[in-house]
Amino acid sequence: MSRQHATKGERTRARILDAASELFALSGFNAVSLREIAAHAGMTHAGLLHHYPGKEALLLEVLARRDREDAAHLFPGMLQPGEAVPPAVQLRRIVDLAERNSRTPGLVGLYTLVAAEAATPGHPAHDYFVARYRVLRREIAALLRTVFAEAAPPVTADPDVVAQQLLALMDGLQTQWALEPDAVPMRRRVVDFLAAHGLRLDIEDGPVTG
Repeated sequence: MSRQHATKGERTRARILDAASELFALSGFNAVSLREIAAHAGMTHAGLLHHYPGKEALLLEVLARRDREDAAHLFPGMLQPGEAVPPAVQLRRIVDLAERNSRTPGLVGLYTLVAAEAATPGHPAHDYFVARYRVLRREIAALLRTVFAEAAPPVTADPDVVAQQLLALMDGLQTQWALEPDAVPMRRRVVDFLAAHGLRLDIEDGPVTG
């Protein structure tokens, strides 16, 4: 739903999520307080608590909002069963995600910081990231299995292994890009990785919009 047609409560929650995203990306989850997020959103601490009962719930919603946006674009069948997107287009959208990430440095920083913090089992986002990576590995492996079979000649690599490697590459590139953006062409490196497995995408074609 666009913010123009959202209710007042939905617009307020979106403003809170925007503020939390910025502060979490800047300082990490542990260093930011709810009072700071409320002030950054231009509201009172009590007003924020009316919408989100705690910082953990707020963090999970920040992460889930971005993942819903990505899933709607990359794997539309997960959210709208029956909506088919050609496998080649889905693969190009994954590649283009690296390009999109370069335009949202705050969110890249958020995922880099929070994912590292969440490696600790007691972290409130630990289970979220475990589940997230399970879904991503499964969906990307299923996509690669189809693309590998349709390639000429067919690709013989294990799609489960390549899916895990692709996720590791994209996450590692994000960390390096966050440190030194001009030295890390994220999209180009993802294209090179797929080409090494026999999947050649012409980077000059630019991002997929279909």
